Amino acid sequence: MKSLDKMLVEFAQQKLAKQTRRHFLMDCVSKVGGLAMAPLMFGCDTGSSASSKGLNLSERDLNPLSPLPPPYGAKAKSIIYLHMAGAPSQLELFDFKPELVKYHNQPCPQSLLEGRKFAFIQGTPNILGPQANFSQHGQSGAWISDYLPHFSKLADDVSFIKAVHTDQFNHGPAQLFMQTGSARLGRPSLGSWVTYGLGTENQNLPGFVVLTSGGKTPDAGKSVWGSGFLPSVYQGVQCRSKGDPVLYLDDPEGMSRNLKKNVIDAINKVNQEEFNTYGDPEILARINQYEMAYRMQIEVPEVMDINDEPESIHELYGTKPGAESFANNCLLARKMVEKGVRFVQLYDWGWDTHGTDHDGSIDMGLRNKCREIDRPISALLLDLKQRGMLEDTLVVWGGEFGRTPMQENRGGKTQGFLGRDHHVDAFTMWMAGGGIKPGVIYGKTDDFGFSGVEDKVSVHDIHATILHLMGFDHEKFTYDFQGRPFRLTDVEGELINKILA
Repeated sequence: MKSLDKMLVEFAQQKLAKQTRRHFLMDCVSKVGGLAMAPLMFGCDTGSSASSKGLNLSERDLNPLSPLPPPYGAKAKSIIYLHMAGAPSQLELFDFKPELVKYHNQPCPQSLLEGRKFAFIQGTPNILGPQANFSQHGQSGAWISDYLPHFSKLADDVSFIKAVHTDQFNHGPAQLFMQTGSARLGRPSLGSWVTYGLGTENQNLPGFVVLTSGGKTPDAGKSVWGSGFLPSVYQGVQCRSKGDPVLYLDDPEGMSRNLKKNVIDAINKVNQEEFNTYGDPEILARINQYEMAYRMQIEVPEVMDINDEPESIHELYGTKPGAESFANNCLLARKMVEKGVRFVQLYDWGWDTHGTDHDGSIDMGLRNKCREIDRPISALLLDLKQRGMLEDTLVVWGGEFGRTPMQENRGGKTQGFLGRDHHVDAFTMWMAGGGIKPGVIYGKTDDFGFSGVEDKVSVHDIHATILHLMGFDHEKFTYDFQGRPFRLTDVEGELINKILA
């Protein structure tokens, strides 16, 4: 009998403790916590009809992806970001250095090595001359190599940024830094920031879509399109260009669409009750993700199908329906932004050219990779332009860092193939469309292409400029987390004004 009484007492204590915790959390949300979090998570619209525990919810709170006007005049409505994972060599593509030809195979000057840290170079490597033939193109006179014959015809449609530098010389951290503004995990990606700030125009598609090619995902993994401390609804949604565009998109056999809707409604009813109890904004994100998944079943298969595109478009891009390729992804990117997707991120793996094998060689492997992208990126720019979409679509191209002017000598020994090591001091990116002045060549590197000597640009400057074109002041675009405001550009970043139209 005593044991039964003891069990009853313990049960009552557990029930009381649970109720106490629940009431404490409710009080935090509805009172002090609510006052602190309401402007941040639920907007400032105190006239909204929906409310929970004293919090007035706007339509944006209930639908985090609903479109918002930019705070300032935006030049671009959407972004297509082409990231070449592995870091392409600027010295074989855009940054022609005759001095490298002159000093080819000669020992590297010690002035370039002193106090420098490299990923694999040891001792004194030899200078490696450019393995491509360069010529000037367009009225801008931009130097572009014969690795990119199609793209070279569009030299006057883009702005080249020639002296970009970064803080990270390893792929994973450098990719994180390029995409999130930080080399550490946990920060929101650029696409998440933009989608958080602007929402998306098509409610049947994600605001932030990711497409990959090259056989592997980036070294930093899916964190490069993660939402970090932003609500998870703003993370990138990875779609596939081969097979089902999204896994488990089709309903299981025997489940009708009406039954699926009833199941989602039941789940979301429970989630809504949880939100009414605790006020956790992540629950709203969960509700919206279920609803988005249901709506995606209708529109995603259509927008991801390139079979209906005319033959002229397939010829332009070099696409093959059903294949997994960078070309297919470029065409899909155009279709996505045409349908109102805010941010489309393309990752193409295979640009790490150390010279350890044929595919990783600077003369053969890199040339082959360029063949895979040359036609598609040129087609993307031409296609957007002929449809009148390039004016409000920002296209960004680049890697996570550059490559050294010296030949890699891993372990102090010359490699079996020609290759270059990671390089943080200077590399090239380009932008086109949405508010970018065409035909600009901004920045300059030294005679060896080792360091920037004029108009150097940081990763934070790149981010500040992109946000500006989307209608944001990067210094004011913040999100409170762990007691302080965070921003994509941290405490740095300046606009690259000379490339702005």
